[in-house]
Amino acid sequence: MGIGGCIILLAVGAILAFGVHWHLAGVNLTVVGVVLMAAGLIGVAVYARVLGRRRYLGGRGVDEVVVEERRRDVL
Repeated sequence: MGIGGCIILLAVGAILAFGVHWHLAGVNLTVVGVVLMAAGLIGVAVYARVLGRRRYLGGRGVDEVVVEERRRDVL
C-alpha cells in the first residue's frame, strides 16, 4: 500500500470516527474509525521510514550491475 492508500485510510477513519452518527447493531463505528486511522498512521510511518532509508542509501544497491568473467581452461 502506498502513501495514497494510507491517506485514504486516515480520511475514511476520521469520517467514521467523527462525522457519522449512525448506529448499527453490534458495530461501533467510532471504534472502527479509530482503528482505520491507526492503520493509516502506521502505514504512513512505515512508508516514510522505507522512503527515508532509500534516500539515505542514495539508491545504491538497487541498480548495481555485477559482471562475472569466466575463465576458459584450454587444454
